[in-house]
Amino acid sequence: GISVRSGSAKVAFSATRSTNHEPSEMSNRTMTIYFDQVLVNIGNHFDLASSIFVAPRKGIYSFSFHVVKVYNRQTIQVSLMQNGYPVISAFAGDQDVTREAASNGVLLHMEREDKVHLKLERGNLMGGWKYSTFSGFLVFPL
Repeated sequence: GISVRSGSAKVAFSATRSTNHEPSEMSNRTMTIYFDQVLVNIGNHFDLASSIFVAPRKGIYSFSFHVVKVYNRQTIQVSLMQNGYPVISAFAGDQDVTREAASNGVLLHMEREDKVHLKLERGNLMGGWKYSTFSGFLVFPL
């Protein structure tokens, strides 16, 4: 088995958006939410360029995200995608609030090489000031 104390069992990431809005030219086809700064990337399993986390081993993983919409009179919906399928979503739609947040979190049973990313289903996200974040970590291997 893998010792939780061994360095190979340590997996954690946290990324933030510091510039631009989504959707961008880069995300228009897939609607992937891109992050441009990594705060933590223990094990280097979060790829900043694609903004996709790839599980290094079978286990239980924890993920959370927090995104902020740009304009009032708008709704945003964001889904956490596992291998291309939505697992959980978050919604913000107050018509009178300019910057409203949508957040969610989940524990997932993942196999080695499973992929997780965020997808913008609807609306526009605020980019600057690090309002939007995406984090995850290995709770324990199986």
